[in-house]
Amino acid sequence: MVSAKRWDEQDEGVLRLPSGRLVRGRGLRHPLDPGAPRPSYGVYLLGKRPPEVSWESRWLRWPDFRLPADRAAARALLTEAWERSADERVELACGGGRGRTGTALACLAVLDGVPAEEAVAYVREHYDRHAVETPWQKRYVRRFGTV
Repeated sequence: MVSAKRWDEQDEGVLRLPSGRLVRGRGLRHPLDPGAPRPSYGVYLLGKRPPEVSWESRWLRWPDFRLPADRAAARALLTEAWERSADERVELACGGGRGRTGTALACLAVLDGVPAEEAVAYVREHYDRHAVETPWQKRYVRRFGTV
């Protein structure tokens, strides 16, 4: 039985990390289905402040097709999201749900033990085949494992 505090692995956008942690990636341009479960914690990867939500959330300034404006803050927020995903419904989201979200999910995969060189392929296989859109996003994931 799935804990009420965790995602159902069958829910749209949910990625299972090798440890069994579940995290949801999503595009904010696609509104949530009214019956869809809500996260308990969200990290929103946008160039400008996201709209208010009814759950705990953090904003990471991350312009479209680029990298996080503050890499230290990005590492801290992604580490917190990974830690909380052990027993909470954590969501990572950007506008479309592929580039920035895929990059962040790949970083969570690195934190979860996936070798940095394999993390993009892991997310593309298990989340979205178009995840991580630019060469610099791929490089960011590879370097995320070395810091």
